Formats: sequence, C-alpha cells, structure tokens
Amino acid sequence: MHYNNIKRYYIYIKMLKKVEKKSLKDSRNISNYKSFPKSEKIYINGSIFKDLRVGMRQVNLEDKDFNSITLYDTSGIYSDKNYIHSYDKGLPKIKLDWSKKRNDVIETTKTKLKYLKLNNSKIKSFPNISKKILKNKDHKEITQLYYARNNIITPEMEYCAIRENEGREKLVGNLFKKQDLVTPEYVRDQVSKGLAIIPNNINHPESEPMIIGKNFLVKVNANIGNSSVLSSAYDEVEKLIWAIRWGSDTIMDLSTGENIHEIREWIIRNSPVPVGTVPIYQALEKVNGVAEDLTWDVYKETLIEQAEQGVDYFTIHAGVRLRYIPLTVDRLTGIVSRGGSIIAKWCLAHHKENFLLTNFEEICEIMSKYDVSFSLGDGLRPGSIHDANDKSQFSELETLGELTEIAWGKNVQVMIEGPGHVPMHKIKENMEKEESLCKSAPFYTLGPLTTDIAPGYDHITSAIGAAMIGWYGTSMLCYVTPKEHLGLPDKEDVKVGVVTYKIAAHAADLARGNTGAYHRDYLLSKARFEFRWRDQFNLSLDPETAENYHDQTLPSEGAKIAHFCSMCGPKFCSMKISQEIKDTAEKGKREMSEKFRELGSNIYLKKD
Repeated sequence: MHYNNIKRYYIYIKMLKKVEKKSLKDSRNISNYKSFPKSEKIYINGSIFKDLRVGMRQVNLEDKDFNSITLYDTSGIYSDKNYIHSYDKGLPKIKLDWSKKRNDVIETTKTKLKYLKLNNSKIKSFPNISKKILKNKDHKEITQLYYARNNIITPEMEYCAIRENEGREKLVGNLFKKQDLVTPEYVRDQVSKGLAIIPNNINHPESEPMIIGKNFLVKVNANIGNSSVLSSAYDEVEKLIWAIRWGSDTIMDLSTGENIHEIREWIIRNSPVPVGTVPIYQALEKVNGVAEDLTWDVYKETLIEQAEQGVDYFTIHAGVRLRYIPLTVDRLTGIVSRGGSIIAKWCLAHHKENFLLTNFEEICEIMSKYDVSFSLGDGLRPGSIHDANDKSQFSELETLGELTEIAWGKNVQVMIEGPGHVPMHKIKENMEKEESLCKSAPFYTLGPLTTDIAPGYDHITSAIGAAMIGWYGTSMLCYVTPKEHLGLPDKEDVKVGVVTYKIAAHAADLARGNTGAYHRDYLLSKARFEFRWRDQFNLSLDPETAENYHDQTLPSEGAKIAHFCSMCGPKFCSMKISQEIKDTAEKGKREMSEKFRELGSNIYLKKD
C-alpha cells in the first residue's frame, strides 16, 4: 500500500474511534423546547372522533383586525409548554387505542431475526423497547387505503383534515368559504383513489397523522441518519427534533454506517412525524457491504424488522430492471442513487432480474400487515443536468407505474419518487409523465436541482426546481442542504435545508390556490405596511433570523415601532411614503365630504 494511502487509512481509523466514543454518550432530557416568539400550542378537537386533540401553532398578533393566526404544526408535543420530554421514554402513544379499537390487529411477539447482530453495538439501546408489536389479525386488511375504499372514515383521516384546515373553520363566512375547508370525507375520497397517502405504520403510535397528496398542502421531508464516518444516536435525534421545529413533515433515516437498528429505534420512539427508510442500506450492512452477497432472505427479514419497529414508508428500488442498466452507460454521471447502484451491481453480478421486482407481491403482503406505505424509488434518477429526462429514467418510471397498480391491488399505499437534476425547461415533463404513467399517485421529488454549478448552495439550486415542480403538482419535496454532494449535514444545515424547502412548498401552495397560504402572506404584508415589526418577524418562517437581521443595525426596542428600517432610513421608506399618500387621500376625501354637506348635499349645484 502506498505511504499516503496508509496515512489516510490511519487518520480514518482515528476518526472512527473518536466517533465511537461520542456515540456512547447517554441520552439526555430536553429541559426546554424553545417555542417561537408569540406562539403557543393549541389543540383542536375532532367532531367525528371527540377524543382527537390536534396540535396547532397559534401566533398571537398586534393586528387590530386579526388577533391571531393558526398554523400547521409539525413539532408534536415538544412545543407544548406543559410537556417535559425524556429521550429514554420516547413520546406518548397517541394512536395505540385507535388501532386496538378497530379489532383487526393483534399484539404478538417480534419476529426472530437471523441476520441482525446486536452483540457488537457501540450505541446504548433504547431502554423502553416494547417486547410486543402489532400486526393484522387473521389476515384482515388494516391499511388506510382499505378503509378508504370501504367508505370508512378513520381517526387518522379526520386528524389530517383538521391539520390541513389550520383553524379556518372559525373564519368561514368572513375570509373563507365552506368549500375552502378540507373534510374527513374528502380525505377518505382522495386516499381511496390513490391520489393521497397517510403514512401510518401501526407500530409507530407516537406519530401524528398527516396526508401527502397534490390536493393538500405541499409537504417537506428532511433526511437524517449516520454514515460510516459519523455515528451518534443522540445527534440524529437532535437533528430530528430540530427538523420538525422548522417544519419538516416527515423524516427519512438514511443511516448507512454501523448500529442502524439501534439508531432507528431512538429516532422512531422520539418522532411525532412519519419516518421513512431505504431498507437496502441495512440489508447491505448485514452482508458486510458486499452488494453481490445480498439475498432475498436478508432483505425480507430487514423489511419485517423495520416494519415491526414502526417505519412508516419504505423506499424500494424495484423499478431498476436488468435491461435498463445498459441504458445508463452513456450517462455523464451514471447511476447516482445509492439504492439504485446497489441493485444494479447485484443484477450484473448474478445476471438476474432485480430481486425486489421478482418478489414485489410478497413485499406488498409484508407491508400490508403493518400499513407501511411504498415510496417507490427512482434508482435511475439523473445526477446531472446532462442526464436529465433520458431513456433510463423514464423507463424506470414506466415500471413504477406498473408496480403502483400491483400495490394498489393489495391495498398498499403508494407514492412515487422523482429526480434529481433537471433544468427548468424539462421539469414539467417529469410531472406530466409521472401522472400519466403512475396514475397520479403522489409524487415525491428531490429538488430537482436546476443547475450543477453551485456546490455549497445546492439548497438554493434545488429549491428553484422544487417550487416549480410543487406548482405543477408534486405532493412532497425532499429537502437538500448546503452540504449536498459535499458532506454529512449537521444541525445548522438541517435548519437551512428545511426552511429553504418550506419557502418552496409555500410558494407552490400559493400558486396552487391554497387559501390558507394566501392568508398568512396577507397578514405578513399587512404587518409590514403598518410597521408592526414584531408581527412581521413572528409570521415569518424563521422569526429569529428575521429579528436578528433587523437588530444588527437597529437593535433598540424603539426601532421595533419605527416607520423605517436601516436600508432606506426615515425619508426614503416607500411604505412610509405610501402611508402618507393614503393618509392625505383619506384627509382629502373627508374634506370634500364636509364641503358637500356644507353646500346642502345637492348632487348638482346651480350656477351663480
């Protein structure tokens, strides 16, 4: 081995040892979850299911016309000032009774795992792991898709409807029409048609139901997870809680290093949002990272293991067919999906069809026992502008459409993953082909990144594409952080990625005519025009940064009521001048009104 390679190897080993020590850190309690300024947790009760308590965020305002606004809240019970959380205990199991009352699930022992080895774990095990799990009873159907198709409205459906309305029920007749509201029946209808999904593993009772579909608010996913270089359960749970504070609707645990099982347990038990995974990553770990050694038995066990832990949706790259792999040879960047490249390597090594495809019906049967949703993976997505919208990408999409119908036939919920790197003029074609080939199943896209020239700023290059494809109909956007292509994101990167993608999602909501989205914009613009600085900060996606930027030049409390900022000063503020014009116009109207009355209130005046 060359001297420099040996040196790099030993530096790598030292890094791992440092990381291993860090990963032994005990879990800690959250002493104080920092809520946003002037915000409080409120709860809205169900009307069909009276025991539902749906948490929302109420922002209190100094507006003389609107004293508050109710917003969708992804932070779970963490933002309730009366709640004290312990990582070791996990979250309250709010959905457990809902599942049991339906009388179609049983409590049973966990499946014995042949390939999972926990003896050498460097991570402290979650101390309150349940010894029992839930699964369907006597082969009964238990998925939200099954219930919806049989005209059954579930608590999960009403919960989703309440969240989507953001408290607008109280404003009907004033600002909103009755048809602006999302009803539980509408949720049921959309799920029954496959146009929306409610990721809802019965073994993740801590999660708050949410819905993903083009006729609902655009959702955002944040990716977290360890790597072979960095591995700490504590850090990943911290990222989770940080991501949901800023508005992540789901998270994906994309762990690829050691201790995947243990880290995932900590994440799920502490997550109030649905958790997705890519099971092939852990399956690969079980065969020591050698793709050729993967087998259906190892993968099948991994699916069952993760389903019994409570994973809500699986990314499964079943559309990477053997005959599609040669189509990628002439690509500039080849196969950039980790899952896609693993499957491609296995197919070529054995010269066999993808075992995820040949065993797809059995995968459906496994997932239906726990109500795990499909996120059908785009293993052949383009990794560069040069490769966008090529034959291999769209061939895989065609197969995903065929698999969608098979999954629906088993009453398993499905969403479709999309690219990738796509220039703006090619984005719309992706949405149109997905809706055509995949029967309008919810589209879940990474970006897409609209240019390749901005490493360090790919959260911006991708948010441009995300806003566009969200406008065209994508249901959920997978965030990209500034570290994309460069390294594993830390907490600050997670925040930047989530906030950037909340901007893209909200912009898409506005373009799609969501009345609630418009209302928030209206109130913030009103606050800006009326120089209510505090309200302007607090209605924003990131109140702390907005106030900090303002205070860098005008930090005094008096500046919070000033009719100018440091950019224009008191004489050149366009909004101040506009207000003065408005005031002058109003004064002129009053004067003319008084003159009209003084002259006898006659419409026509006689000439002298």
